[in-house]
Amino acid sequence: MDVGIKILVVGCGNMGASHARAYHDLPGFEIVGLVSRGESKSRLNKSLQAAYPEFDDFEEALLQTKPNAVCISTYPDTHENYAIRSFEAGAHVFLEKPLADTVLGAQNVIDAAIKYNKKLVVGYILRYHPSWKKFIAISRKMGTPLVMRMNLNQQSHGYMWDVHRNLMNSLSPIVDCGVHYIDVMCQMTDAKPVRVSAIGARLTNDIPETNYNYGQLQLHFDDGSVGWYEAGWGPMVSQTAFFVKDVFGPKGAVSIVPNHAVREGVSDSVEAHTKTESIRVHHADIDVNNEFLKADEWIHLEDEPTHQDLCNREQLFFQKAIVEDLDLKKQSEDALNSLRIAFACDQAVKTKSIITL
Repeated sequence: MDVGIKILVVGCGNMGASHARAYHDLPGFEIVGLVSRGESKSRLNKSLQAAYPEFDDFEEALLQTKPNAVCISTYPDTHENYAIRSFEAGAHVFLEKPLADTVLGAQNVIDAAIKYNKKLVVGYILRYHPSWKKFIAISRKMGTPLVMRMNLNQQSHGYMWDVHRNLMNSLSPIVDCGVHYIDVMCQMTDAKPVRVSAIGARLTNDIPETNYNYGQLQLHFDDGSVGWYEAGWGPMVSQTAFFVKDVFGPKGAVSIVPNHAVREGVSDSVEAHTKTESIRVHHADIDVNNEFLKADEWIHLEDEPTHQDLCNREQLFFQKAIVEDLDLKKQSEDALNSLRIAFACDQAVKTKSIITL
């Protein structure tokens, strides 16, 4: 399908580079420029064996390239301004999560998309993963209430520690990463989230005094369901503490069981964190002697998408949203809701209190 969507790629680091590769490889997109403050745009051009126009300044790139769409994968404190300016310039926007670095900013982005009648797709990559869709679907069959347990600790070092330190100039790990998993939990139960509690620890002087590089949140729903999520970044994080994706309810449990992801040296790997590999389903039914009636089921997922495959799927959806004029209201509401909850958790850490939603 060749629809000729002229797209400006803003931010050429990890996610920006993956999205740019999708635009480079998929029919129907034409990259009109790469924008970054440093040398990442030149490295990206080289890796793509391309010569796309390079820009240091977002406003200049927007003016010169006149894109139909803009992909924004910069640090969260730029999201609100870049997205709104893109809408004002007549472009649709693919925006990496989170929507913005404040709830008000996120609402401003959504309002601008509506005002200028443009598409806004937020980069919730797990929504495009078939294994995570299955994980959510099975979880919904485990009864009420649910207990949802997830984490994403990363023993970051080298380049990734630079990335994480820069992120923590504006957001904590439980906000930046937590929006993904809060979104997952909200899909697992139809109940309303009612309050949050959270803890956090600052384990390094390399980040602002007002922030913390380890956090754990607890989310309470009105049907009695509960969920926790933890995220830590830094060279001090345990190598073995990074992979829990587990849900149980009255009828049993479902867990993502990684193989590759628990090997030594991959806790800072984006690829490892999106890989599912196996799902274990446990049934709680017991006989008169309290012995299980059914053996656990294993769903082995050997042919699942890579991280780049998932980015391609996200961009195919973005293309479809533009070409077919899809209604994205629910997706925007969900992105705002998960961000609002994540910021409430951040407030709970900083005020050492329970926050009612």
